[in-house]
Amino acid sequence: MPTGIPLTDSALADRIAQRLAQVDTMLDDAVASTDALADDAGRHLVAAGGKRFRPLLTLLAGELGDGSAPELVEAAVVVELTQVASLYHDDVMDSAPVRRGAPAAHTVWGNTVAILVGDLLFARASALVAGLGPEAVVLQANTFERMCLGQLHETTGPGEGDDPVEHYLQVLSDKTASLLSTSARLGAMFGGCPDDVVEAVAAYGEKVGLAFQLADDVLDVASSGAESGKTPGTDLREHVPTMPVLLLRQRVARGEGTAADAELLARLDGDLSDDTVLAAVVADLREHDVLAETRRRAVGRAREAAAELEPLPEGPVKAALTDLATALADRTV
Repeated sequence: MPTGIPLTDSALADRIAQRLAQVDTMLDDAVASTDALADDAGRHLVAAGGKRFRPLLTLLAGELGDGSAPELVEAAVVVELTQVASLYHDDVMDSAPVRRGAPAAHTVWGNTVAILVGDLLFARASALVAGLGPEAVVLQANTFERMCLGQLHETTGPGEGDDPVEHYLQVLSDKTASLLSTSARLGAMFGGCPDDVVEAVAAYGEKVGLAFQLADDVLDVASSGAESGKTPGTDLREHVPTMPVLLLRQRVARGEGTAADAELLARLDGDLSDDTVLAAVVADLREHDVLAETRRRAVGRAREAAAELEPLPEGPVKAALTDLATALADRTV
């Protein structure tokens, strides 16, 4: 599977693989442009691949009803196109040098072009979702609003008196989990599922989204870069808040940290532009128990996500969704 997550039921895996191939074809058409620069830059991240996690979630949720509904492929393209568009913006804001194993768009064409191409892809997603009807349009608009609010609140940080950890979890919920929830909801909707199933998979998607991002926070420190497609410590270098750092900061602020904790936090807050300095900080944080605590939180959210599936009928789709949550948590090991 493009996601790297195996589906143990062979018939289900074959159906999903065929539909993901349709998604890729339609996605390629959706980013195509007669303008040479827009076409080249718009194809950049799509051509780099990616896990196709959101389309997979849409297609799996659709299998709980009529998995052959043609709207499912269109909905899967909408959510992936929305995700790709957001990455162009995120990488500019985070100054990320690499995305999906390829140079980030802003490093190739500059910040202005990357932002405008992201806007262009959001417009393409909006045009596609319009064909799915007014309910899907409103859902897409609400999701986009949450994604923007998540990015805004990440940028401004917690207000006075706010718990930084809870603030961060809300940022993740809006910025990342909202689109995963929508991915599952659209799949169940266009699969013709009853309302209780639609709500169950939407709640599952929200909690899977939190598990997914917490796992990414671990991988930013613990991975070699192959798992995340980003250079280890990218978020640390740009002082982007992540759960391990927030937990360390909370520990020091409460007077519960050691002198070594305070020293590590000071280094994290300092200049990390030098690769050697960054590598040393990453190595120290990798051995710290705040990383283990972040792992536990990721696993906990994944288990909560799986629990949302309880009302669903037993079968290969429910098993696949459960395995998907488990696989997200396993990324942190």
